Amino acid sequence: MKFVAVLAAAASLLAVSTALAGEAPPPPGPQWLKAQGDRIVDETGAPVILRGMGLGGWMLQEGYMLRLSKLGQEHVIRARIAALVGPQREAAIHTAWLDNHTTKADIDDMAAAGFNSVRLPMHYGLLTLSADQEPVPGADTWKEDGFKRIDDLLAWTKANGMHLILDLHAAPGGQGNDLAISDRDPKKPSLWDSPENQRKTIALWRKLAERYKDEPAIAAYDVLNEPNWDFDSKASGNGCADEKQDLLWDFQRRITAAIREVDQRHLVIIEGNCWGNNYKGLGKPWDGNLALSFHKYWNRNDQASVEPILKLREQTGLPVWLGESGENSNVWFADAIRLVEGHGIGWAFWPLKKIGFNQPLEVQVGPDYDAVVATLTGEAKTPVSADQAYAVLMKLASHDVRFENNLRHPDVLDAMLRQPHDDSVRPFKPHRVTAKGGTIAAVDYDLGVIGKAYWDTDAANYHVATGADRTLWNNGRTYRNDGVDIAPDGKSVTDFTAGEWLRYTVTTDRAGAYAVTIAGQGPMTLTANGGAAVRSGETVQLLAGTNILVLRSDGAAAVTSIKLKPTTPKPLP
Repeated sequence: MKFVAVLAAAASLLAVSTALAGEAPPPPGPQWLKAQGDRIVDETGAPVILRGMGLGGWMLQEGYMLRLSKLGQEHVIRARIAALVGPQREAAIHTAWLDNHTTKADIDDMAAAGFNSVRLPMHYGLLTLSADQEPVPGADTWKEDGFKRIDDLLAWTKANGMHLILDLHAAPGGQGNDLAISDRDPKKPSLWDSPENQRKTIALWRKLAERYKDEPAIAAYDVLNEPNWDFDSKASGNGCADEKQDLLWDFQRRITAAIREVDQRHLVIIEGNCWGNNYKGLGKPWDGNLALSFHKYWNRNDQASVEPILKLREQTGLPVWLGESGENSNVWFADAIRLVEGHGIGWAFWPLKKIGFNQPLEVQVGPDYDAVVATLTGEAKTPVSADQAYAVLMKLASHDVRFENNLRHPDVLDAMLRQPHDDSVRPFKPHRVTAKGGTIAAVDYDLGVIGKAYWDTDAANYHVATGADRTLWNNGRTYRNDGVDIAPDGKSVTDFTAGEWLRYTVTTDRAGAYAVTIAGQGPMTLTANGGAAVRSGETVQLLAGTNILVLRSDGAAAVTSIKLKPTTPKPLP
């Protein structure tokens, strides 16, 4: 609170001194952002670290977020649902999804948690018709409903003093061979194969810039998400080996020029090939207000992992921004954010919510949804009926996906927003031992960085760096996103191997000796306040007030709870 007070006093002093100098202070709310040297700064010239989440899965659905990886692209998913429940009911489900996936409550919660920005992945199809659907070839039909949804999101972010980054995630035709990312139909001309798709993309950005040119709360235009295309030769299919990439750079120049026809103020963010990371052939910056985005997944969080983008920043003199990252463990999140923020780089992690446990919000579904998934993918032994599927999918789109029905993961938020700067340990949940004793759920170990709140041997997925299989840091994929393995029901710690340990902060009403019962299997010991290790059935001494317990595995083990019961004093002789 003292730190907040100092900041408030400094802000007041700045306003007073500015007024005395005859200059009006910046208006309240998000300020204009721009590139100044190799940093993103606000109107006062102060560097800004963007800390945000991408709203993946809202305006563009990717199969893996819905347990529909086998279907992949949004248009495939929607067609399969329409075939099952009928086109009209599918359209109603999709509209409900758009209405409920992200609401003001989501943005309010992001701001309260400490985020200052939102990245919006846009599907062009919500804003304009595809080229082959236009009634007049070469014309553009604009969909006001899609723009209105952006307007609403902008109003919510502004109400919370946050910045919004517009990201064209799915361009007309699709911009890569990783099909689901841009909802690409490989049977149709891609963005790169079609001059008309390129023209429409440029026209869309001009339309967006014209609409939002006077909005300082729009931080930037992220003009093309994750191009992954072989421009120079047919090598990997995703452009990672390309050297020149003339079409990619020329196209982003043309987008920038169209934006500048109507908007000279907003920051323009460009992306390299190979999912945003191959900047070979870029040449000299073509605009005075550009930034570079890179994406980072599943590699090491060491200096070597960011050295190429730091070198590019130095060579170009442009700011860089980690426009997308995530889909890993809390250990990986905290390490990555600590690394990039240490170099003055902001970030947007991915995604805010999905069906899954390793992001701030989890969309919870049940066996009835799994049955619909099996029907849609053709794997069901007994397919569900059209009416059953419609009921389940409409519940998902109108109820389950809404913020108030999501499972909030405080451990993920802590890993992103506190742990990169603060390695202190805090209770995950309050644990109290009364005069009658108490029981501590094993899964409710303390909140904090690895090595202080817990220790686990497999704590993150580094498969891009190692070339090995993907690591399941939490085998049960539920409840918490640390390296600790938790059973699928969320009630016990499993695969608790030798040397691994868990810490618990416990408040005890009175000092004394307490009998220990460790509910589980395998060799484990418990220590209190750094004292001697005891096993289940033995006694531990606790102090009145705060105590630190550490449960350690001495072999293959699993544990559900720790029960502490005061021992009965022996009667005096």
